[in-house]
Amino acid sequence: MTRKSLLIVMAALILVGTIGCMAHTHTVGAGSRGMGPPAVARQWYILWGIIPINSVDSKHLAGDAVDYTVHSWRSPLDIIINILTHFITIHSRTVEVYR
Repeated sequence: MTRKSLLIVMAALILVGTIGCMAHTHTVGAGSRGMGPPAVARQWYILWGIIPINSVDSKHLAGDAVDYTVHSWRSPLDIIINILTHFITIHSRTVEVYR
């Protein structure tokens, strides 16, 4: 494979790896009212995201709020962590709770 072809393949893999990041948003009650910064926690997985290592309780992160929004995604920091820990099959994901 030529050097140019190798660079194209590597760029394509990086692009696919970064656009494949999925996010989930859940609304509880009426949803977030925009009151301050979100409460943030990191969810850890082993075997490339198959088995959770820890449990993030969004209700605990929301505190006494009845209406809140939970947003879980792979942040840029998670992508860096996942690149470094991919070889030992550990991945992370960010969970944010907006009150």
